[in-house]
Amino acid sequence: MQFLIDALRYLADPSNWSGPAGLGARITQHLGYTALAVLATALIAVPLGMWVGHTKCGAPVVLAAAGALRALPALGMLTFLAVALPFGVTAPLIPAVITLVLLGVAPMVAGIVAGFDSVDSQVVLSARAAGYSERDILTRVELPLGAPVMIGGLRSAVVQILATATVLAFIGLGGLGRLLIDGLAVQDYPRMVAGALAVTAVALVVDVVLAAAQRAARPKLSSRS
Repeated sequence: MQFLIDALRYLADPSNWSGPAGLGARITQHLGYTALAVLATALIAVPLGMWVGHTKCGAPVVLAAAGALRALPALGMLTFLAVALPFGVTAPLIPAVITLVLLGVAPMVAGIVAGFDSVDSQVVLSARAAGYSERDILTRVELPLGAPVMIGGLRSAVVQILATATVLAFIGLGGLGRLLIDGLAVQDYPRMVAGALAVTAVALVVDVVLAAAQRAARPKLSSRS
């Protein structure tokens, strides 16, 4: 209990928020790593998920492969890539992003495919019978109607990437993981608890924002006069 009280005091101390190693800088770094990894993940997951969701081709194989990626141990994969890649030590951000992308692809692809599956097949068939092109069905029917579920997949991927980004400090990068690594090195346990609390708080804030976006994406039902 005392560690928690000391951690809250650490977070409440303004001096711990300033400077290049302060909480403000660490949170900015952490969000930067997360944003970069989410963008890289989206470049892979969005086209793949849209193709599988719209065509229904290879869905079991793709979802099984994506599900298998969830089982990857983040710290082990990060260490392996940092050592195995020829530029892993000199450019640690590259193995870091690869690791986060491998963990984020699974929930994002699954969410996008689930979004397509949530659209009533009769609606799609009706649009096709009405002369809609496949592109129109994709952009005017499936994406708008499936958007809430798809954003749910994005939400899951972002929170998972953000939480996992703490391990990047293990290979010398910044972020809130530095509080855990640096605190452990000097047995400063209140600092470590403060880091864990900060990561949790940032993840909750991001999740709340994405939850609001998910609610806003729900189709509005027009009232009949």
